Amino acid sequence: MHLSTHNWMRAEPLAVTLKRIKKYGYESIEISGEPAQYDINDTRALLKEHGIRCWGAVTLTLGERNLAAKDEGQRAKSVDYVKSVITMVSELEGEIVTLVPATVGKVVPDGTEQEEWKWVVDATKECFAHAQKKGVRLAIEPLNRFETYLFNRAAQALALADAVDPDCGVCLDAFHLNIEEEDIYDAIRLAGNRLFDFHVADNNRFAAGLGHLDWPKIVATLKGIGYDGALTNEFVAPVDRTPAAKYPDMVERNPVDIPPEQLKFIQDHGSSLLTEKFYDDQMRITAETILPLIK
Repeated sequence: MHLSTHNWMRAEPLAVTLKRIKKYGYESIEISGEPAQYDINDTRALLKEHGIRCWGAVTLTLGERNLAAKDEGQRAKSVDYVKSVITMVSELEGEIVTLVPATVGKVVPDGTEQEEWKWVVDATKECFAHAQKKGVRLAIEPLNRFETYLFNRAAQALALADAVDPDCGVCLDAFHLNIEEEDIYDAIRLAGNRLFDFHVADNNRFAAGLGHLDWPKIVATLKGIGYDGALTNEFVAPVDRTPAAKYPDMVERNPVDIPPEQLKFIQDHGSSLLTEKFYDDQMRITAETILPLIK
């Protein structure tokens, strides 16, 4: 296992992110799923310069992006988007695309269970076929019920993976597991060798170590199933706007150049633009919590 991180949680140049994570012992990055933001040659050069490899990317399933949509044209555009993320990862020599099939924040279905299942299976099969051509593994990620109504538990993600192909896998996230699973460790064991990726945030969605999750037990369970991929940092710090705030200086107050879709994604997760110091502390704390457990 090794330590990785997402980078969508704060708008900053990729070079700044790579320099930051290198000093704390991160080995790879799971890059934001917005291919238009990255020039492949420039990104390759930055990764090489900082000694960080691309582990993969996560789909930012926002707005009209939805593999379970009723509208056929919307599904087709969503498939094209996922394919573009897969292609980006392949060109950056990455291994994984974490796929969130339905729109983040959408909690009302478009059709019957049978209709939606067919729509999402057919669309995901098309994405999987492209991933196979590009040499990238596809991992279905379930989110908690407050972010999506469709895939919330490991068993549900595995059901979609099974319907797509035996070589399709799943990605689990400790934060979502803590909300939705009867037993976090049983969910990890259920995924078994189909677990391709694992995302890291504590129960309060701050850095690992700032909540009540049992990280030694989580990592031991991952080792027990033979998991040898990344533990990818994905804290989404909730903003406290009351006098009870523990971190009053966490929100960036100065103008930041960030695409509106990415800003909405951050805000929809209950967070905001984070200051550099607060963000740096979260990166450091996760590393200090996780690295001793996986070395």
